[in-house]
Amino acid sequence: MNLNQKSLSARLDAASKRVPADLVIKNGKIIDVFSLTLIEADVAISDGVIVGIGEYQGKNEMDANGAYICPGLIDGHVHIESSMVTPQEFASVVVPHGVTTVIADPHEIANVSGREGIEYMMKTSQQLPLDVYISLPSCVPATPFEHAGAELTASDLAPFYAHPQVIGLGEVMNYPAVFQGENDMITKLSDASFHDKHIDGHASGVPADGINVYMAAGIRTDHECVTPQEAKDRLMRGMYVMLREGSAARDLAVLLDAVNERNARRCLFVTDDKHLDDLIENGSIDHNIRLTIEKGFDPLLAIQMASLNAAECFGLKQKGAVAPGYDADLILLSDLTSFKIQEVYKSGKKVAAEGRMLPYKKMAATASPAITNSVQLHPVSSNSLAIPMKNNGTANIIKIIPNSIVTKHLKEKVSTSDGSFVIDVNRDQLKLVVAERHHLTGNIGCGILKGLGITSGAIVSTVAHDSHNIVAAGTSDSDLLKAIEIMVEMKGGLAVIENGEVLASLPLPIAGLMSDKSHTDVYQKLLEINTALKQIGFAHDYNPFLTLSFLALPVIPELKLTDMGLFDVITFQHIPIERKDSN
Repeated sequence: MNLNQKSLSARLDAASKRVPADLVIKNGKIIDVFSLTLIEADVAISDGVIVGIGEYQGKNEMDANGAYICPGLIDGHVHIESSMVTPQEFASVVVPHGVTTVIADPHEIANVSGREGIEYMMKTSQQLPLDVYISLPSCVPATPFEHAGAELTASDLAPFYAHPQVIGLGEVMNYPAVFQGENDMITKLSDASFHDKHIDGHASGVPADGINVYMAAGIRTDHECVTPQEAKDRLMRGMYVMLREGSAARDLAVLLDAVNERNARRCLFVTDDKHLDDLIENGSIDHNIRLTIEKGFDPLLAIQMASLNAAECFGLKQKGAVAPGYDADLILLSDLTSFKIQEVYKSGKKVAAEGRMLPYKKMAATASPAITNSVQLHPVSSNSLAIPMKNNGTANIIKIIPNSIVTKHLKEKVSTSDGSFVIDVNRDQLKLVVAERHHLTGNIGCGILKGLGITSGAIVSTVAHDSHNIVAAGTSDSDLLKAIEIMVEMKGGLAVIENGEVLASLPLPIAGLMSDKSHTDVYQKLLEINTALKQIGFAHDYNPFLTLSFLALPVIPELKLTDMGLFDVITFQHIPIERKDSN
């Protein structure tokens, strides 16, 4: 709490009732996240901070009319870039859902634009009705098995620690580097520790013994649990477990089986990666709360996980509670069970009501040409997309698991012609392509994909975690070539192609990840894309573009594709598409 004597004296005057508070909220039911009870009392606010609960008079007084007074929600781990809008537009979407603080990891834009990308996200996330804390991307590139747009060493990250917005080191996903004690990783970890900063983990598939290594390294959180046992392994070793409910990775319902009243204080909610349409239609952390309540949990316990637990995890001593000395980031709820939000307050000022953001002054935010000209690619020919099959026609195939970023490794017979793989829609064997788009290497990785569910055309995106090369999947080479071509023309984005025509598209010129338009404009484009997806046969209950974006992520099991080829995450090596054996 950085206060000068004058400010502190003014707050104490209001707290001790020598002067009226700036604002007093009366006739509300305060949610006490410390004791999980309700308190009927006034909430007194001065200088954006709660100065007392009890009986107070204010310069301004507001009647809550029996509403529940809830602390603002905290998203403990989010990539703002995954919403495909700028931080300003992101705030306009999530604040009406009660989110007043986020821990943002600009890992995505950093993999495209390096330090400049981090600086852009920091600059454009200031002076918002949303507190945006930054976790510095720890793994750029994420692995040596693909080509990203940048490389960030410990010395590149070190100067950022002096910025008050920086809260820690972002998700450490390079477990082998930690396990083996690689020099640059050790320096990143020790630098964060030296500056007394939080260190986030990313322990996808890491066994219990590996969690010992992470904890010994000072890594205190993980958002990659997908089973109750994984959550228990982390909790019993002192980790905070981040219960994730994103657009592609929907793990919350399963993980709640590991949560009880005894260990819930070490659990918090995150969204990680969530598309704009999902945020608008279903919500952010408020959605996690509703799902938790639906699973039979006490609403107050769910709110505690969404506020106080997250604040304590990150050392945000003024966040997460409706109590004296805490920031006046508040939500008024008309109903606990449905978590119905009436109004949202940030630092004691109303910023959203009835699901809509109130107008606020937005600062100008422009991106440099280095960020907006991020798609660099030589022309691609059909020969570059060929998948040779010389032997028995048995292939290693990536199998999609709906609503998960994990894939299955299948071995199947495939159709061939003239010694090459032939796409077979009837057998649900499509072609997947990842084309390097940062350094003109000409690298193109090709693979075989099952489970996407389109029957014609192709889909393409420059949102491809974590290196964000061009990723496309389709039913014909001609549509795949058109898909890659349109990404260069648009400077990145999403598109649906059929018979050489663009059925729908969303340009994302900011690093190929974010739009420079309003969230309402982007939402309309996404609706058009959803319509186009139906036209090419997609009829499943998951987001195919989000699924597509994780098919190029070689740190999530089991089988993925990078610009360097097919990658087996279990053995941590590239493997051929064609199998020499038929088993």
